[in-house]
Amino acid sequence: MKIKELNNLSADDLTAKEKQLKKDLFDMESHRQMGRVEKPASFRNIRRDIARILTIINERRISNKNA
Repeated sequence: MKIKELNNLSADDLTAKEKQLKKDLFDMESHRQMGRVEKPASFRNIRRDIARILTIINERRISNKNA
């Protein structure tokens, strides 16, 4: 996902998206253990999306604290 798309989401939507991505990552990790991974690069993409979401949540938290 792009940062512009994530910035438009509410805090609840971001949290739900983060949980969904973490679940997807967990599922993919179990598939990796069994040896059937279709797109190995998607691990990196999911981890980066999670990091983007957490960054946006923290930026909003800091900006609310300063305001």
